[in-house]
Amino acid sequence: MKLYYSPSACSLSPHIALREAGLAFEPVLASTKSHKLQDGTDYYSINPLGYVPMLELDDGTRLREGPAIVQYIADQAPTKNLAPANGTLPRYRLQEWLTFIGTEIHKTFSPLFNPEMPEEGKKLSRERLASRFKYVDGELKGKNYLMGDTFSVADGYLFVVTRWAKPMAIDLTPYPNLQAHHERVAARPAVREAMEFEGLLNKA
Repeated sequence: MKLYYSPSACSLSPHIALREAGLAFEPVLASTKSHKLQDGTDYYSINPLGYVPMLELDDGTRLREGPAIVQYIADQAPTKNLAPANGTLPRYRLQEWLTFIGTEIHKTFSPLFNPEMPEEGKKLSRERLASRFKYVDGELKGKNYLMGDTFSVADGYLFVVTRWAKPMAIDLTPYPNLQAHHERVAARPAVREAMEFEGLLNKA
């Protein structure tokens, strides 16, 4: 398998999942600025959408969108318990979390990374993020992870988007449960491996 990634982008989520699952894969750097691979290949010729992550299977099949990719990865290593079994209510709870993180947190960060976004628009995004972080903080009360005591691919995704708070000058101290979750995930060996590979260990 090949994982097309860019350091610190949302592709860190499936990168973490692959290492947690113990699956063999080839990381392929795809710049989100130049949209070229290191050998000069136009990334748009591989993924017409131009963004990461994208997972290419051994047979050449390509899978896009982080929440779909991490579930595929989890299902390739069922004994790692990175996702509940398909067809069970806990699996739908996992999908609920992946959807929430993707639409309510991940996409709400997007305007903050856009230099052309007016400050008023960024202010609205920060306010929305604050309300979403407050909700997650409440859901994490008394739990180690989003699904309870077991780490799942949703925790990896939440960790990745929560990392963006610091460079965007968003204070997470009002959310102690979320902060504790972030630190707990950051300490996992597989997470540290992925972070080290992407040159992010001192930027957690």
